[in-house]
Amino acid sequence: MATWSAPGKLILFGEHAVVYGKPCIAMAIRPRVYVTVRKTSHPHHARSMYIEQCFREMGVRGSVYINSQIPSSSGLGSSAAVTVATLAAINEEFNCGKTTHEIAEIAYKIEKKVQKGRASPTDTSVSTYGGMFLILNGERKRLAPQNHQFIIGNSQVSHSTSRMVERVAQFKEREPAICEPILDSIGSISYQALQHMHDPVRLGGLMDINHALLEALGVGHPSLSRLVLACRQTGAYGAKITGAGGGGCMVALVQKNLKGRVAGAIEVFDGRAIITSLDCEGLRREEEE
Repeated sequence: MATWSAPGKLILFGEHAVVYGKPCIAMAIRPRVYVTVRKTSHPHHARSMYIEQCFREMGVRGSVYINSQIPSSSGLGSSAAVTVATLAAINEEFNCGKTTHEIAEIAYKIEKKVQKGRASPTDTSVSTYGGMFLILNGERKRLAPQNHQFIIGNSQVSHSTSRMVERVAQFKEREPAICEPILDSIGSISYQALQHMHDPVRLGGLMDINHALLEALGVGHPSLSRLVLACRQTGAYGAKITGAGGGGCMVALVQKNLKGRVAGAIEVFDGRAIITSLDCEGLRREEEE
């Protein structure tokens, strides 16, 4: 029996644009997924295309037990964390001999297959390695860690990443003269953010602009808009959708002394608040109790 965990992820800037070769800034966050894999003569696990693909890619069969602190279908990278942790647990339990780099590559391959070719390596890279990354054209560059405080607001409205990615793809095909400049602008915001990672006021303003552009892409949702506005009105530096949109989560950058106030505003508008920060640890082997 082998148990591994992997962190969730938060996209600070660049969601959707990253699918089209624009830069994206993402970070690992404290909530984690814990996966136990065990050899057994009667394998069983949750009905999940991600888990099924993990066993198929590794060429083995076994049982899986999952304990997740990350809400599913929320834009916090739960599927990537499950995929990465499952692969790592399979790798140990069946002595497959894969390196961490190979696990990251296989996880990306699985996400891409399940999401019909439109996944980026963002989620799987962050879950595998932890920390903060710039993702560009499939390549990742580790960024210096920042001690910023974030509040995630889960709208508790389920969404589908693949459906939102497909929606943007259809918009781009239908209105390229409108959609492509929006994607370019989102990419430009990521580049600007790289120059001001230490400045929460500047980052907050860029988050607000990024949010407006995501809504222009058609991936907004009334519940997310309410949470974003509530956070801004209670003193957040900035707030935006994080992830694919259409439901799921938003994120606010906040002063340390305002965390409780901003979290309370999210709860007032029927969201679930998660106070979080950067997790510099990626894949982790968990000791058996």
